[in-house]
Amino acid sequence: MQVKFKLYASLMAYLPPGASDHTVSVSLSEGATIFDLMDSYQVPREQAHLVVCNGLFVPPSQRESYRLQDGDVVALWPPVAGG
Repeated sequence: MQVKFKLYASLMAYLPPGASDHTVSVSLSEGATIFDLMDSYQVPREQAHLVVCNGLFVPPSQRESYRLQDGDVVALWPPVAGG
């Protein structure tokens, strides 16, 4: 299956060369989870503060079991600091 993976701010460092507009298209096995996707790009789980799939927030307690579907768009943001 194909999903789009978007990384923002400091997490952009985990995108492969050639990624465009913070985004990379990814081929995953059926039944892959958000954590499987993150692990495949070595994105530290503790650095993904905000995780959104198809525009909907995915809480930390669901990321290990949230099964992705073909065509999903997953976006991650790190914790934000400042004030």
